[in-house]
Amino acid sequence: MSESEKNRSYFLAFCIEEYKKAKDKTGAEVAALFFDKGVSDYLTSNFDVLHTQSRQWLTEEIDVFLERKAEK
Repeated sequence: MSESEKNRSYFLAFCIEEYKKAKDKTGAEVAALFFDKGVSDYLTSNFDVLHTQSRQWLTEEIDVFLERKAEK
């Protein structure tokens, strides 16, 4: 695994943990949500921009992403 792939994986794990805490869910629930709804792809594809943001901003961005997915 390249360094870039490791960084993206660590970032995704970080986002799962932060979202879990913010939404009072289990890690398994959040991981399933992220993979089922495409959040994991969104986060890893946009890692270069997103990893510089705050925990709160990331949680809000994930909520917006999920709301947009639900509207489609």
